[in-house]
This record gives sequence, C-alpha cells and structure tokens, in this order.
Amino acid sequence: MASTITSDSLVYDRSRGPVGVERVHRYHWPAIQLNVWMLIMLIAACTIIGVFATFIDIQNTLLLPVPWYFPYFITVSALTILFITILLALIFQRRLLPSIVMIGGFILFVLWLVGLIVISVQLWGPNGSVNSNCNLFVFGAEPKPKGQNLETLAWLEQRSICQQWHAAFSFGLVGTVFLVWIMVIAWQVFAEDRR
Repeated sequence: MASTITSDSLVYDRSRGPVGVERVHRYHWPAIQLNVWMLIMLIAACTIIGVFATFIDIQNTLLLPVPWYFPYFITVSALTILFITILLALIFQRRLLPSIVMIGGFILFVLWLVGLIVISVQLWGPNGSVNSNCNLFVFGAEPKPKGQNLETLAWLEQRSICQQWHAAFSFGLVGTVFLVWIMVIAWQVFAEDRR
C-alpha cells in the first residue's frame, strides 16, 4: 500500500511516491553569476589558505610564535569552501534557498571582514608595519642583491613574503566584497519570487 490514512495524518511510502500533493517551491538563480561567485570565492579562499599555511611554516621554522590570525583566516577560508560545497549540494538537489545564502553569506562576511581588518592593521599599522619594513628592507634595498649566493636567495624570499602579504590583503578584500555581492544576488532572487 502506498500510503495509510489515519484520523488526520498521511504517511508516505517513498518507494512508490507520495499519494498526496507535495508543493516544492523552486527559485530561479542566475547561473552565470552564481558560478562566477563560487569560482572567485574558491580562488580567494585557497589563496588565503596557501599564504597563511606558508606563513605558519615560516614561523615554525624560525621558532617564532604563530599569531592568532594565521590559523583564524585559514579556518575562515576552510569554512568558505565548506559553505560552497553545501551550496553545490543544494543546487544539485534543486533546494537552494535565498535565506541560506543570505545567512551563510552574512556570517562569512563578518568573519572575512575581521580577517581583512587584522591583515590591514598588520600590513599598514602605525609602528613596524609589514609594508614599511618591506619598503625599507626589501623593495628599497639598493643595490638589489644579484648572483647565485645566500644574500640574493634571502632577498628573494623576503620579497616573496612581502608579495604574499599583499596577495593576502587583495584576496581578503575580494572575498569580502564578493560576499556582499552574493547577499545582494540572494536578495534579488528572493524579491523576484515575491512579485
């Protein structure tokens, strides 16, 4: 028997399909915008993970303490990848709701914004900022080391670290802006459906 009707309940047998009418509401998502957003966020999150994992390795190699914001931003980026994976699963099942995107996007926006603020303070802070040290000791080094020696190799590594800081800030900014963008898209999908 496909279903059993009792006083006010209806039990469904999933193997034969529901007997009653089940209304499933579907939202129309702009596919290109959603795919571009997911791609950009995956690139930003993976770049942040790579940069700060490298920084943690450098800190451990130099026997220095690891600042709290290195693992913080790695965790936030990993949560972003998890959120995109959940969105992909919901898209595959055709169950993606604007509220899920707006709430998840807002939570990630706050987390990314905190990371962006911390990176900004470290990069351009008042005393001994990364950017001032990079400009003084790396980019402003005259004459720039040349040749196959340890001094040149050390300068190249310092330049790479400075560029990684700039990349972390840039991708943190892109991630934060794109999280606002996806919340706007989710709101538009929700508003279009209510018309």
